[in-house]
Amino acid sequence: MTVLPDPARFAHITDWVFDLDNTLYPRHSNLFSQIDVRMTAYVSELLHLPREEARKLQKELYRSHGTTLRGLMDRYDVDPDDFLEKVHDIDYSWIEPDAALGEAIRNLEGRKFIFTNGDRGHAERAARQLGILDHFEDIFDIVAAGLQPKPSKESYDLFVALHAIAGPNAVMFEDLARNLRIPKQIGMTTVLIVPKNFEPTFSEIWEQDPGQEDEVDYVTDDLTAFLKAVQVS
Repeated sequence: MTVLPDPARFAHITDWVFDLDNTLYPRHSNLFSQIDVRMTAYVSELLHLPREEARKLQKELYRSHGTTLRGLMDRYDVDPDDFLEKVHDIDYSWIEPDAALGEAIRNLEGRKFIFTNGDRGHAERAARQLGILDHFEDIFDIVAAGLQPKPSKESYDLFVALHAIAGPNAVMFEDLARNLRIPKQIGMTTVLIVPKNFEPTFSEIWEQDPGQEDEVDYVTDDLTAFLKAVQVS
């Protein structure tokens, strides 16, 4: 799947921006499944719904509002702190430390950021388990984004302004093509991360991004190999 990039195409990059879930840690770790189960349970308890009805509503909120949290806030005035604390109360040992990824990130020239729709605590715990936390300038989380999730333009505007990022000098790594639309518009190089040996049946239909191919400059199923390749002189 991975077509290694021409490092000359990345020589100008000064800011490296990474999504967290299913991007920095791989989808096969299945960590997000724990969060997904907890979100369904949260909706079920909040609205006194059977699990299957709660899951259906959860996915509808995700599709219509960008995140389940944003939908719950808009429709049911949910306390975001309570939601984030409960859905991220998970077992991070499912993530295997990745020394090779850590080395690849550390060796990148420039600033490195995590930009996530999760909260800072979740990002810190996941990145610490991976062994990569210390390599990042900052974590820009859903709270820093004013609770406006990617792909909302407001989220990117806040991130770019906070860190004085010039789009043409930045690259963004994401596992959802729709979250690369605004980065592409502001001149960022965009890289879509897909699972190893990716097949269209791997993800649930609600996670698919039909018609989003134009937002993506590169596709890879091996983030570490990709990062090493762009550093070759």
